[in-house]
Amino acid sequence: MNTSPAELACGREHYTYADYCRLPEGAPYQLIGGELVMTPSPTPYHQIVLENLRFEVARFVRNNGLGRVLSAPLDVYLGETETYQPDLIFIAQDRLNIIEKTRVNGAPDLVVEILSPGTAYYDLRKKYKVYEAQGVREYWIVDPEDKSVQVFVAREGKFVLDQEAQGTGEVKSCVLKGFSIDVRTIFEE
Repeated sequence: MNTSPAELACGREHYTYADYCRLPEGAPYQLIGGELVMTPSPTPYHQIVLENLRFEVARFVRNNGLGRVLSAPLDVYLGETETYQPDLIFIAQDRLNIIEKTRVNGAPDLVVEILSPGTAYYDLRKKYKVYEAQGVREYWIVDPEDKSVQVFVAREGKFVLDQEAQGTGEVKSCVLKGFSIDVRTIFEE
């Protein structure tokens, strides 16, 4: 049975995955720290940036038989109070079993979040910490406003800034050995 967010909110401050599952399909929410966070539709430019990056990453992954690339909207379950919809994820071939019928159950190997005014705080703070704690191996933060990319890699259980580029330059993946992309390609309109 689908429940509206207003009905779920009746006197509640903390939500679980079971509550989240009662939302109507396609409801624009993520479950972050037990809070239902509304995520407005992305802008056309956000989607252009996503498509540019997805095309390049997916082609590389497919050509090299490395695993699977998926993009939002898609639920990634990271705990009873943490279900996100990252913009882009990569799951390695030997871990494809975490892709279930209705969700990805566990940390992807690589996560890309494209910042927008409504979600930047969560992407940079709360989700960052959960991705780190749950074992995401590489986290890209893509900022369309200043045309920058930061690549964080997990080292001894903590994210470390490995690379960054703004406007020009190239970033490469540590998880996808051999993959690199010119930042201008990502932000091409």
